[in-house]
Amino acid sequence: MEMITYDDFAKLDIRIGEVLSVELIEGADKLLKCMVNVGDVDVEGNMVSRQVLSGIREYLEDPQVLVGKKFPYIVNLIPRTIRGFESHGMILAGKYEDTLALLTPTASVPAGTKIM
Repeated sequence: MEMITYDDFAKLDIRIGEVLSVELIEGADKLLKCMVNVGDVDVEGNMVSRQVLSGIREYLEDPQVLVGKKFPYIVNLIPRTIRGFESHGMILAGKYEDTLALLTPTASVPAGTKIM
């Protein structure tokens, strides 16, 4: 395990995001394309959603169960293009053997809440 400094950790912008929609990516058996509200707003104060690709499809019988749920996302990663789609973040989850554990807040907090 590589150790990092607190300053390294502090560079991460982790926020609670609410899944607005989920789409399957044709030809990709692991990827989901999610539109997520992470609290971003435009200059007029309107919510701006982010497209986030996640390799969690194989763990979900019905990916639509994610819609309306809140999870932590890293939102300051450099965008990455995967299968022709640009991803603007990363969902945080745990994996043990063949089990995926999606992390959820234990209290009702709004999208955009910063994880500290």
